[in-house]
Amino acid sequence: MPTPPDAGLRKLSDDVHVMDAPFNFLGIEVGGRMTVLRLPDGGLWVHSPVAFTPERRAAVEALGPVRFLVAPNLYHHLHLPDWSAAFPDARVAAPPGLRAKKPALRIDLELGDAPDAGWASAVDQVHVRGMPKLGEFLFFHRPSRTLLATDLVFHYQHADSWKLRLYARLERVWKRFAAPLLIRVLTKDRKAARTSLQRALQWDVERVVVCHGEVLEHGGQKALHDAFTWL
Repeated sequence: MPTPPDAGLRKLSDDVHVMDAPFNFLGIEVGGRMTVLRLPDGGLWVHSPVAFTPERRAAVEALGPVRFLVAPNLYHHLHLPDWSAAFPDARVAAPPGLRAKKPALRIDLELGDAPDAGWASAVDQVHVRGMPKLGEFLFFHRPSRTLLATDLVFHYQHADSWKLRLYARLERVWKRFAAPLLIRVLTKDRKAARTSLQRALQWDVERVVVCHGEVLEHGGQKALHDAFTWL
């Protein structure tokens, strides 16, 4: 069964925790997920922060000092201002183009083809090109064999409402680990996208944490391959 929304931090491995929280999209409760990685130095790397509350801040702080706050694409930045204000010493990382889109957002480093030195010892990354309006990065936590995806793939196995079931069916992701239909629409250069994803498919992925839907615990590498055969 899916984890109830707002259930606090959930441990997937010693250095990987997730937090599920409500997220409304076009009047549909689609759910959102933040991932917190513990780096080798004990610092925390926070992917796609959910809406900020003092309770959520306390839960994260209990794991260690926050070093990085990461916007993984051009859309998952909504809650960064609150988190960056709460953790002024954390560095905010974002994809190219977000600074122009949101000039008021504090951005300390721009994501590129290679991981920043602050997390390169444990986390790899790929900029998925060919989708300029999305600008998504995939991240791979090597110690736990965990890949983090944001909007490239959904994994809805359960739904609390008929609206979500209908939405997932329309996006062709109901009861499937798959790329939503919108991603295909946003893909302007299939060759570039395919080349980017081929890099990610070389990673030894077992678990995939998605922001929308349920965590895929096993068989991640094959599931990713099958999700992008359309490319």
